[in-house]
Parts: sequence; structure tokens; C-alpha cells
Amino acid sequence: MSSNRRMDHMTWPEIEASKSKPVIVPIGSTEQHSQHLPLGVDAMIAVHVSEDLAERIDGIVAPTISYGYKSKPLSGGGPLFAGTIDMNGVTIINQMHDVLGELIADGFTKIVVMNAHFENEAFIVEAIDLITRETGGVATIVETNWWDPLPEDVVRQVFDGLVFPGWALEHAAVTETSLMLYYEPELVHMDRVVDEGNVTPKAYVRYPVRKGDVPDYGGLATPAGSSAERGKLIVDACLDAVTDICSTEFSDMA
Repeated sequence: MSSNRRMDHMTWPEIEASKSKPVIVPIGSTEQHSQHLPLGVDAMIAVHVSEDLAERIDGIVAPTISYGYKSKPLSGGGPLFAGTIDMNGVTIINQMHDVLGELIADGFTKIVVMNAHFENEAFIVEAIDLITRETGGVATIVETNWWDPLPEDVVRQVFDGLVFPGWALEHAAVTETSLMLYYEPELVHMDRVVDEGNVTPKAYVRYPVRKGDVPDYGGLATPAGSSAERGKLIVDACLDAVTDICSTEFSDMA
């Protein structure tokens, strides 16, 4: 992506001249992703998708929020693994609220929040609701991610010849591994994959989290069959869908 679409590469006069454009806020997490993927998977995917989207919609990309809310044990819970840095829900709300508030104060009225960590969503939406009330709805804010916009036929294509375990177990599995093979292949260590099949999710949550609540290697479902080609399928379909969403939601705005 051209550096003049990244806010952290832009000067303030360039930002001033870009206020009529959509601004995209990527948010991910810093969390274990089994033994073959790095801790920054969610943040990396969020920023790459945001940069690609910016090219599609003539937008700019805000600095990435690289910390996210705690995962439940059977959606990748990280407190049992070294390096995971979890935020409390109120922290996610306050940080997103303040980032959105500053963008709106600068004059941006078309904002996309691109989330790549499932557990963030409720707190992001709360922040959007609060800032919208406080500012009288002067900005249109769209919150989305890379998985919800995927058409069912694309999900079937991505898992052609494989078994889709459900989104709750797709942690460091086929979709995230394929996205990283597409975007950051040098950071994927397929030789370190531990494949013990898919776990059986519990129908409840229990605290405190205990050793054994998450398989000791950190995965939840098999990444077998992951490929850059499957990653590209996901990216292309996501970008098509989110571009259409932005076109619809921002169509009547100057």
C-alpha cells in the first residue's frame, strides 16, 4: 500500500487534506495463536485488510490498535500462554471511544472499524454507540470484520475438501493460517504445526481458567489444508463485500 494512505506516515497537512475520505481503524489483539503463528496475527490481518480496503475506497488507515479483549478458553484463551497481553473490556471501550472521538474532532465523518479479534466486538460497538450519542451522530461509523461479510459459497470454497469446524474454533486454524500465508508467509511455521484434530467446545464458561482448558499447544482446530490461495479467496470476498457496504453507507455523504 502507498505510504500516503497510512496516517502514521502522513504529515498533519496531509491529514487535513484527507478529512473527506473514509478513515479505517484496524483493531486486533496480542494473543497466542498455537505454535505455528505469531502473537500478532489478529493485528496483522486487521491492518493488511484495512490497507487493501483503503485502496478500494480511497481511504486512509489509522494506526492499528494491537491489544484486544480476553478470549474465552475455547475461542483461543491466552492467559495460560506466554506473551498474550489481554485488556479489560472497559479499556477497549475507552480506547476506541477516544480514538473515534479524536477522528471526529478532526473532521472525519466516514469511519470504518476493521476488527480481527472476535471478542472485541461488543466493546467496540459500545464505544461507537457512546461516541455517536456524544457527538450527535455527525459521523457514520461502520464496524465490521473479515469473516461476517463472507458469502456462504465462499466459505464452502475456502473449506473445499476440508471440514469447517465453526467460527468459534477457527483460532490459528485454516482461515487465520491461510490469511497469514497470503499476507505474511515468512511468519508462518508450518513445520511447527501441532495437529490433534478439533476440540469439543464446552457449553459453558468457568472461571478461574485452569491448565487444560485450552489444549497445551494452543490450537483449537486443525490448520491442515491451509494455503495462500485459500487466504486470497477470503481477502477478495471480504474486500468486495465491505467495499459494497461502504459504498452504501457513505453514498449520500460529501
